[in-house]
Amino acid sequence: MPRMANSGRLIARPAGESGEYGRIDAHDYNEIRGMKLSPTKAILAVVTIVSGSSKAMAAGDAAAGQNVFASRCAACHATQSGVNKIGPSLAGIVGSKSGTVPGFNFSPGMKNADITWDDASLDKYLANPVGFVHGTKMFVNLPSETDRQNVVAYLNTLTK
Repeated sequence: MPRMANSGRLIARPAGESGEYGRIDAHDYNEIRGMKLSPTKAILAVVTIVSGSSKAMAAGDAAAGQNVFASRCAACHATQSGVNKIGPSLAGIVGSKSGTVPGFNFSPGMKNADITWDDASLDKYLANPVGFVHGTKMFVNLPSETDRQNVVAYLNTLTK
């Protein structure tokens, strides 16, 4: 259960750390709240944020992704809404729930996966569909991280 610092403000520990919650004093709180960081602390904050970012979340090239999609995905997936092939239409897939494309007969595994497709989940799925959603019908993966980033960027451009 989270503990309160002396100031009464809830203090959360950094992600991935266990143990006691940290405490901050009034000076730390005001420094964080007012963003009155020294240049060194500001640089460290930026480096921490940038280095902690997932590679999967890195911006891909949608135009390159369209080319990868055309050569690796288009045989099974359409980009037009309502057009299902061997796989479901991917129009508007980003932000949608798994197993919900109208008119497509999804596997029980995909119907029950309860995934909201975002950049990270799409990256994981494209890297290893069978490992990410047990029982999925999709068996083709994209082993290249760059290809996945680019395809995800392209999928973000598709609307219903």
